[in-house]
Amino acid sequence: MGGVMNDEAPFRHTTVLLNEAVDGVLARPDGTYVDGTFGRGGHSRLLLSKLGPGGRLIAIDRDPEAIAAAQAIDDPRFTICHSGFADMAAQLAALGVHQVDGVLLDLGVSSPQIDNPARGFSFRFEGPLDMRMDTTRGMSAADFLASADEREIARVIKDYGEERFAGQIAKALVARRETGAPLTRTDELRELVARTVKTREPGQDPATRTFQALRIHVNRELEELEQGLNAALRLLSPGGRLSVISFHSLEDRRVKQFIAAHSKAEFDRRAPFAPPPALALKALGRVMPSAAEVAANPRSRSAVLRVAERTDAPLKD
Repeated sequence: MGGVMNDEAPFRHTTVLLNEAVDGVLARPDGTYVDGTFGRGGHSRLLLSKLGPGGRLIAIDRDPEAIAAAQAIDDPRFTICHSGFADMAAQLAALGVHQVDGVLLDLGVSSPQIDNPARGFSFRFEGPLDMRMDTTRGMSAADFLASADEREIARVIKDYGEERFAGQIAKALVARRETGAPLTRTDELRELVARTVKTREPGQDPATRTFQALRIHVNRELEELEQGLNAALRLLSPGGRLSVISFHSLEDRRVKQFIAAHSKAEFDRRAPFAPPPALALKALGRVMPSAAEVAANPRSRSAVLRVAERTDAPLKD
């Protein structure tokens, strides 16, 4: 997440909480690590620089452009897999890896994705209404809006965008579709939402929440996160670390609840004197970007890093 455009690098990426996330996940220099969201490789490159000769890094990404960028890393300790991180256990098993010392997840959309009009992630640029992380498969945002009923569109915008005008926006989208001219462009969606949403938060485009909601739905981001967190917990060896950067409350809430569920004992009223159950995780803390980082990269302002460590307690089935 983060970054700016310039002439030398049209879709330059600035990695958020770079040192904090890598230091958080690095448990053993000669261990095996997973970067579940390679992006443009900021975290991976720094992690590789800190690994010893016996270390290994397996990176994963859904975006074909990220996979292409990873080919530039010439390091025998590095492997790249084209997949979502929800499938990390299967990807690692295919490589003969069944336990790791750390898993790092950066849940933000990368600047090359946001700033490339052809990807359709941003209302700031005119482009096709796509929004897929993996452009080789799945339904685009335009496909979803062309086929879903009004109730489903409203549910997605409300649940994933926390948009209080979700019903009105869904109604306007379906009315537009029924004219025989469904939305296919980002600027069309932005203009429709702007006409529909009568009040807006200061400094925020009225389409912000709708674009977020559609992106989360198209890419199944919350389902991917839940599956990925469970996979990471099962892969981590005792003492291994989980380091996760979130960029909006829906993600951070799930990460926080996941860590809490595996690191806090529930009091059993039926057995008040029983020893506390063994817990699978130990929460190590939360980190926010510094004022200097936010000033240098405004896209980092909403980032939250949470770090936890795997204990030697057995997992519940």
